[in-house]
Amino acid sequence: MFTLKNMLVATSALVLLGACSKHEEKTEDIRPVRAMLLASSDVDVNAEFSGEVRARIESRLGFRVGGKIVNRKVDVGTLVKKGQVLMQLDPQDLQLSQAQALANLRAAETNRDLAKADLKRYQELVSKSFVSQSVLDAKDSTFKAAQANVEASQAAYRGQSNQAAYAALVSDVDGVVTEVDAEIGQVVAAGTPVVRVAKSGEKEIVIGLPEDKVEVLRRVADVQVRLWADPKNTVPGKIREISPVADPSTRTYTVKVSIPDSLAEAKLGMTAVVQFASKTPTPQIKVPLTALFHEKSQTSVWLVEQGAVKLVPVTIGGVAGNDIVLASGVKPGQTVVTAGVNLLKPGQKVTILGNDLPKAAK
Repeated sequence: MFTLKNMLVATSALVLLGACSKHEEKTEDIRPVRAMLLASSDVDVNAEFSGEVRARIESRLGFRVGGKIVNRKVDVGTLVKKGQVLMQLDPQDLQLSQAQALANLRAAETNRDLAKADLKRYQELVSKSFVSQSVLDAKDSTFKAAQANVEASQAAYRGQSNQAAYAALVSDVDGVVTEVDAEIGQVVAAGTPVVRVAKSGEKEIVIGLPEDKVEVLRRVADVQVRLWADPKNTVPGKIREISPVADPSTRTYTVKVSIPDSLAEAKLGMTAVVQFASKTPTPQIKVPLTALFHEKSQTSVWLVEQGAVKLVPVTIGGVAGNDIVLASGVKPGQTVVTAGVNLLKPGQKVTILGNDLPKAAK
Protein backbone atom coordinates (compact mmCIF):
# COMPACT_ATOMS: atom_id res chain seq x y z
CA MET A 1 0.00 0.00 0.00
CA PHE A 2 1.42 3.36 -1.11
CA THR A 3 1.63 5.37 2.05
CA LEU A 4 2.55 8.95 2.81
CA LYS A 5 5.97 7.77 4.01
CA ASN A 6 6.65 6.16 0.66
CA MET A 7 5.72 9.37 -1.13
CA LEU A 8 8.19 11.37 0.93
CA VAL A 9 11.01 8.90 0.23
CA ALA A 10 10.30 8.97 -3.51
CA THR A 11 10.19 12.76 -3.57
CA SER A 12 13.57 13.00 -1.76
CA ALA A 13 15.13 10.56 -4.22
CA LEU A 14 13.95 12.63 -7.18
CA VAL A 15 15.37 15.80 -5.64
CA LEU A 16 18.76 14.18 -5.05
CA LEU A 17 18.81 12.75 -8.53
CA GLY A 18 18.11 16.17 -10.00
CA ALA A 19 20.87 17.75 -7.96
CA CYS A 20 23.41 15.18 -9.13
CA SER A 21 22.46 15.69 -12.74
CA LYS A 22 23.37 19.46 -12.64
CA HIS A 23 26.75 20.40 -14.24
CA GLU A 24 29.28 22.33 -12.12
CA GLU A 25 30.08 25.78 -13.43
CA LYS A 26 33.61 25.89 -14.95
CA THR A 27 35.85 28.63 -13.43
CA GLU A 28 38.27 30.50 -15.65
CA ASP A 29 41.99 29.72 -15.03
CA ILE A 30 43.79 32.96 -14.16
CA ARG A 31 47.51 32.61 -13.42
CA PRO A 32 49.50 35.06 -11.28
CA VAL A 33 52.70 36.27 -12.94
CA ARG A 34 55.35 38.88 -12.47
CA ALA A 35 55.79 41.43 -15.23
CA MET A 36 57.65 44.59 -16.13
CA LEU A 37 57.02 47.63 -18.32
CA LEU A 38 59.53 47.86 -21.16
CA ALA A 39 61.55 51.03 -21.58
CA SER A 40 64.44 51.93 -23.84
CA SER A 41 67.57 53.58 -22.52
CA ASP A 42 71.04 54.43 -23.78
CA VAL A 43 72.56 53.81 -20.33
CA ASP A 44 74.79 50.77 -20.62
CA VAL A 45 76.28 50.77 -17.13
CA ASN A 46 75.08 52.68 -14.08
CA ALA A 47 76.47 51.33 -10.83
CA GLU A 48 77.47 52.84 -7.49
CA PHE A 49 79.79 51.46 -4.82
CA SER A 50 80.69 52.89 -1.44
CA GLY A 51 84.26 53.01 -0.24
CA GLU A 52 86.72 54.71 2.08
CA VAL A 53 89.01 57.67 1.55
CA ARG A 54 92.65 56.67 2.04
CA ALA A 55 96.05 58.18 1.42
CA ARG A 56 97.77 57.42 -1.87
CA ILE A 57 100.86 56.30 0.06
CA GLU A 58 100.64 54.71 3.50
CA SER A 59 103.77 53.28 5.13
CA ARG A 60 104.00 50.70 7.91
CA LEU A 61 107.12 51.74 9.79
CA GLY A 62 109.27 49.53 12.01
CA PHE A 63 112.61 49.68 13.80
CA ARG A 64 115.67 48.54 11.87
CA VAL A 65 116.98 46.88 15.04
CA GLY A 66 115.30 44.83 17.73
CA GLY A 67 114.76 45.94 21.30
CA LYS A 68 112.38 47.10 24.03
CA ILE A 69 110.18 50.14 23.41
CA VAL A 70 110.70 52.77 26.12
CA ASN A 71 108.94 55.77 24.62
CA ARG A 72 105.97 56.42 22.31
CA LYS A 73 105.58 60.02 21.18
CA VAL A 74 102.52 59.82 18.86
CA ASP A 75 98.90 58.68 18.90
CA VAL A 76 96.46 57.84 16.14
CA GLY A 77 95.63 61.07 14.31
CA THR A 78 98.86 62.87 15.22
CA LEU A 79 100.22 65.09 12.44
CA VAL A 80 103.93 64.41 11.96
CA LYS A 81 106.75 66.04 10.02
CA LYS A 82 109.59 64.39 8.17
CA GLY A 83 112.33 63.49 10.66
CA GLN A 84 110.05 63.63 13.71
CA VAL A 85 110.66 60.91 16.34
CA LEU A 86 107.74 58.48 16.66
CA MET A 87 109.05 55.83 19.06
CA GLN A 88 112.28 54.97 20.87
CA LEU A 89 113.97 51.76 21.94
CA ASP A 90 116.15 51.22 24.99
CA PRO A 91 119.54 52.37 23.60
CA GLN A 92 121.80 50.93 26.33
CA ASP A 93 122.87 47.72 24.57
CA LEU A 94 123.36 49.54 21.28
CA GLN A 95 125.46 52.22 22.94
CA LEU A 96 127.66 49.58 24.60
CA SER A 97 128.23 47.92 21.24
CA GLN A 98 129.11 51.30 19.78
CA ALA A 99 131.62 51.92 22.58
CA GLN A 100 133.19 48.51 21.97
CA ALA A 101 133.52 49.26 18.25
CA LEU A 102 135.16 52.59 19.08
CA ALA A 103 137.65 50.88 21.41
CA ASN A 104 138.54 48.38 18.68
CA LEU A 105 139.14 51.26 16.30
CA ARG A 106 141.45 53.02 18.75
CA ALA A 107 143.46 49.81 19.25
CA ALA A 108 143.76 49.30 15.49
CA GLU A 109 144.96 52.89 15.04
CA THR A 110 147.60 52.40 17.73
CA ASN A 111 148.92 49.23 16.06
CA ARG A 112 148.99 51.04 12.75
CA ASP A 113 150.93 53.98 14.15
CA LEU A 114 153.48 51.60 15.66
CA ALA A 115 153.83 49.71 12.38
CA LYS A 116 154.26 52.99 10.54
CA ALA A 117 157.04 54.13 12.90
CA ASP A 118 158.83 50.78 12.52
CA LEU A 119 158.59 51.03 8.75
CA LYS A 120 160.09 54.53 8.77
CA ARG A 121 162.93 53.44 11.03
CA TYR A 122 163.81 50.43 8.91
CA GLN A 123 163.70 52.53 5.77
CA GLU A 124 166.52 54.66 7.28
CA LEU A 125 168.46 51.54 8.23
CA VAL A 126 168.17 50.13 4.72
CA SER A 127 169.43 53.41 3.26
CA LYS A 128 172.58 52.98 5.43
CA SER A 129 172.83 49.28 4.52
CA PHE A 130 172.41 48.19 8.14
CA VAL A 131 169.55 45.74 7.34
CA SER A 132 168.54 43.82 4.26
CA GLN A 133 165.72 44.69 1.89
CA SER A 134 163.74 41.61 2.94
CA VAL A 135 163.43 42.92 6.48
CA LEU A 136 162.09 46.21 5.13
CA ASP A 137 159.55 44.36 2.99
CA ALA A 138 158.30 42.53 6.07
CA LYS A 139 157.85 45.79 7.97
CA ASP A 140 156.03 47.27 4.97
CA SER A 141 153.62 44.32 4.93
CA THR A 142 153.01 44.68 8.66
CA PHE A 143 152.15 48.36 8.20
CA LYS A 144 149.73 47.65 5.32
CA ALA A 145 147.97 44.95 7.37
CA ALA A 146 147.64 47.37 10.28
CA GLN A 147 146.20 50.03 7.96
CA ALA A 148 143.65 47.53 6.59
CA ASN A 149 142.68 46.61 10.17
CA VAL A 150 142.08 50.29 10.91
CA GLU A 151 139.82 50.65 7.88
CA ALA A 152 137.85 47.55 8.91
CA SER A 153 137.48 48.91 12.45
CA GLN A 154 136.29 52.26 11.08
CA ALA A 155 133.59 50.54 9.00
CA ALA A 156 132.49 48.49 12.01
CA TYR A 157 132.30 51.62 14.16
CA ARG A 158 130.23 53.50 11.58
CA GLY A 159 127.89 50.54 11.27
CA GLN A 160 127.49 50.28 15.02
CA SER A 161 126.89 54.03 15.24
CA ASN A 162 124.07 53.64 12.71
CA GLN A 163 122.62 50.80 14.79
CA ALA A 164 122.62 53.04 17.83
CA ALA A 165 120.83 55.78 15.86
CA TYR A 166 118.17 53.26 14.79
CA ALA A 167 116.95 53.14 18.38
CA ALA A 168 114.83 56.17 17.44
CA LEU A 169 112.08 55.56 14.86
CA VAL A 170 111.53 58.71 12.78
CA SER A 171 108.98 59.55 10.11
CA ASP A 172 110.35 59.77 6.59
CA VAL A 173 107.39 61.81 5.27
CA ASP A 174 104.98 64.54 6.31
CA GLY A 175 101.69 62.90 7.15
CA VAL A 176 99.32 61.63 9.81
CA VAL A 177 99.51 58.58 12.06
CA THR A 178 96.71 56.18 11.15
CA GLU A 179 97.57 53.21 13.36
CA VAL A 180 99.80 52.32 16.34
CA ASP A 181 100.63 48.61 16.65
CA ALA A 182 103.00 48.55 19.65
CA GLU A 183 103.16 50.00 23.15
CA ILE A 184 105.79 50.94 25.74
CA GLY A 185 107.44 47.89 27.28
CA GLN A 186 106.90 45.67 24.26
CA VAL A 187 109.94 43.91 22.82
CA VAL A 188 109.90 43.99 19.02
CA ALA A 189 112.07 42.36 16.38
CA ALA A 190 113.77 44.27 13.62
CA GLY A 191 111.34 45.15 10.84
CA THR A 192 108.16 44.55 12.86
CA PRO A 193 105.59 47.27 11.90
CA VAL A 194 104.79 49.44 14.92
CA VAL A 195 103.38 52.66 13.42
CA ARG A 196 101.42 53.37 10.23
CA VAL A 197 101.82 56.82 8.65
CA ALA A 198 99.73 58.13 5.75
CA LYS A 199 101.61 60.58 3.57
CA SER A 200 100.04 64.00 3.11
CA GLY A 201 98.92 64.91 -0.39
CA GLU A 202 97.21 62.72 -2.97
CA LYS A 203 94.24 60.69 -1.76
CA GLU A 204 92.20 57.88 -3.29
CA ILE A 205 89.02 55.92 -2.66
CA VAL A 206 89.20 52.19 -2.09
CA ILE A 207 86.14 50.12 -3.06
CA GLY A 208 85.37 46.45 -3.60
CA LEU A 209 83.85 45.19 -6.86
CA PRO A 210 81.99 41.88 -7.15
CA GLU A 211 83.52 39.41 -9.56
CA ASP A 212 80.68 39.70 -12.09
CA LYS A 213 81.25 43.48 -12.42
CA VAL A 214 85.03 43.74 -12.68
CA GLU A 215 85.46 43.31 -16.43
CA VAL A 216 82.42 45.46 -17.27
CA LEU A 217 83.46 48.36 -15.05
CA ARG A 218 87.11 48.13 -16.06
CA ARG A 219 86.18 49.60 -19.46
CA VAL A 220 84.08 52.48 -18.06
CA ALA A 221 85.74 55.86 -18.52
CA ASP A 222 83.10 58.03 -16.82
CA VAL A 223 83.83 57.67 -13.10
CA GLN A 224 82.31 60.17 -10.66
CA VAL A 225 83.11 60.53 -6.97
CA ARG A 226 81.20 62.20 -4.14
CA LEU A 227 81.49 62.21 -0.39
CA TRP A 228 78.70 60.91 1.81
CA ALA A 229 79.14 64.06 3.91
CA ASP A 230 78.72 66.29 0.82
CA PRO A 231 76.58 64.43 -1.74
CA LYS A 232 75.96 67.50 -3.91
CA ASN A 233 79.64 67.98 -4.77
CA THR A 234 80.56 65.46 -7.48
CA VAL A 235 84.04 65.35 -9.01
CA PRO A 236 85.59 63.12 -11.67
CA GLY A 237 87.72 60.20 -10.56
CA LYS A 238 90.09 57.82 -12.30
CA ILE A 239 90.66 54.11 -11.78
CA ARG A 240 94.29 53.79 -10.72
CA GLU A 241 94.51 50.13 -9.81
CA ILE A 242 92.39 46.96 -9.90
CA SER A 243 93.62 44.06 -7.81
CA PRO A 244 94.16 40.87 -9.85
CA VAL A 245 93.25 38.72 -6.83
CA ALA A 246 89.97 38.67 -4.90
CA ASP A 247 89.97 39.45 -1.19
CA PRO A 248 89.78 36.09 0.65
CA SER A 249 87.25 37.45 3.17
CA THR A 250 84.82 39.44 1.02
CA ARG A 251 85.49 37.74 -2.35
CA THR A 252 85.56 41.17 -3.98
CA TYR A 253 88.29 42.81 -6.02
CA THR A 254 89.91 45.88 -4.48
CA VAL A 255 89.79 48.96 -6.75
CA LYS A 256 91.63 52.22 -6.05
CA VAL A 257 90.14 55.38 -7.57
CA SER A 258 92.24 58.55 -7.61
CA ILE A 259 90.51 61.82 -6.73
CA PRO A 260 91.63 65.35 -7.65
CA ASP A 261 93.09 67.82 -5.18
CA SER A 262 89.99 69.98 -5.68
CA LEU A 263 88.13 67.66 -3.29
CA ALA A 264 89.97 69.25 -0.39
CA GLU A 265 87.25 68.43 2.14
CA ALA A 266 87.98 64.70 1.74
CA LYS A 267 89.47 63.49 5.02
CA LEU A 268 91.08 60.13 5.63
CA GLY A 269 88.54 57.52 6.67
CA MET A 270 85.53 59.35 5.20
CA THR A 271 82.86 57.38 3.35
CA ALA A 272 82.64 58.10 -0.37
CA VAL A 273 80.56 56.87 -3.29
CA VAL A 274 82.04 55.95 -6.66
CA GLN A 275 79.63 55.98 -9.63
CA PHE A 276 80.35 54.22 -12.92
CA ALA A 277 78.34 55.29 -15.98
CA SER A 278 78.53 54.59 -19.71
CA LYS A 279 76.10 54.94 -22.62
CA THR A 280 75.40 53.00 -25.80
CA PRO A 281 75.22 54.60 -29.28
CA THR A 282 71.52 53.72 -29.56
CA PRO A 283 68.80 53.11 -26.93
CA GLN A 284 68.32 49.50 -25.86
CA ILE A 285 65.55 47.43 -24.34
CA LYS A 286 66.67 45.04 -21.62
CA VAL A 287 64.83 42.21 -19.91
CA PRO A 288 65.94 39.65 -17.33
CA LEU A 289 66.88 36.18 -18.51
CA THR A 290 63.77 34.75 -16.82
CA ALA A 291 61.54 36.63 -19.30
CA LEU A 292 62.67 34.51 -22.27
CA PHE A 293 60.59 31.56 -23.44
CA HIS A 294 62.35 28.98 -25.62
CA GLU A 295 60.33 26.76 -27.93
CA LYS A 296 62.24 24.63 -30.41
CA SER A 297 64.64 27.08 -32.10
CA GLN A 298 62.60 30.22 -31.44
CA THR A 299 63.08 32.65 -28.55
CA SER A 300 59.98 34.59 -27.49
CA VAL A 301 58.47 36.63 -24.69
CA TRP A 302 54.96 36.79 -23.29
CA LEU A 303 53.25 40.16 -23.71
CA VAL A 304 50.35 41.09 -21.43
CA GLU A 305 47.52 42.78 -23.31
CA GLN A 306 44.09 43.41 -21.77
CA GLY A 307 44.68 40.85 -19.03
CA ALA A 308 45.74 38.03 -21.38
CA VAL A 309 49.14 36.91 -22.68
CA LYS A 310 50.41 36.72 -26.22
CA LEU A 311 53.60 34.98 -27.38
CA VAL A 312 55.84 37.28 -29.43
CA PRO A 313 59.12 36.17 -31.10
CA VAL A 314 62.13 38.38 -30.30
CA THR A 315 65.70 38.76 -31.47
CA ILE A 316 68.46 38.83 -28.86
CA GLY A 317 70.95 41.63 -29.38
CA GLY A 318 73.45 40.72 -26.65
CA VAL A 319 74.05 40.48 -22.93
CA ALA A 320 74.32 43.43 -20.54
CA GLY A 321 75.37 42.18 -17.11
CA ASN A 322 72.55 39.97 -15.84
CA ASP A 323 70.07 41.28 -18.44
CA ILE A 324 69.37 40.40 -22.06
CA VAL A 325 69.22 43.07 -24.77
CA LEU A 326 66.29 42.65 -27.17
CA ALA A 327 67.09 43.86 -30.68
CA SER A 328 63.59 43.44 -32.17
CA GLY A 329 60.11 42.07 -31.51
CA VAL A 330 59.04 44.43 -28.74
CA LYS A 331 58.83 48.15 -28.16
CA PRO A 332 58.82 50.49 -25.17
CA GLY A 333 55.57 50.71 -23.22
CA GLN A 334 54.64 47.03 -23.59
CA THR A 335 54.30 44.74 -20.58
CA VAL A 336 56.41 41.55 -20.52
CA VAL A 337 56.07 38.61 -18.17
CA THR A 338 59.29 38.03 -16.21
CA ALA A 339 58.38 35.05 -14.02
CA GLY A 340 56.21 32.02 -14.76
CA VAL A 341 56.74 31.98 -18.54
CA ASN A 342 56.81 28.18 -18.78
CA LEU A 343 53.32 27.82 -17.29
CA LEU A 344 51.48 30.03 -19.78
CA LYS A 345 49.64 29.39 -23.02
CA PRO A 346 48.43 31.82 -25.70
CA GLY A 347 45.33 33.77 -24.67
CA GLN A 348 45.57 32.75 -21.03
CA LYS A 349 44.25 35.24 -18.50
CA VAL A 350 46.82 36.47 -15.98
CA THR A 351 47.02 38.70 -12.95
CA ILE A 352 50.17 40.69 -12.26
CA LEU A 353 51.61 40.31 -8.78
CA GLY A 354 52.39 43.53 -6.94
CA ASN A 355 50.78 46.92 -7.13
CA ASP A 356 53.58 48.78 -8.92
CA LEU A 357 54.70 47.54 -12.30
CA PRO A 358 58.51 47.82 -12.47
CA LYS A 359 60.19 49.28 -15.52
CA ALA A 360 62.89 47.61 -17.55
CA ALA A 361 66.40 47.77 -16.18
CA LYS A 362 68.42 50.72 -17.39
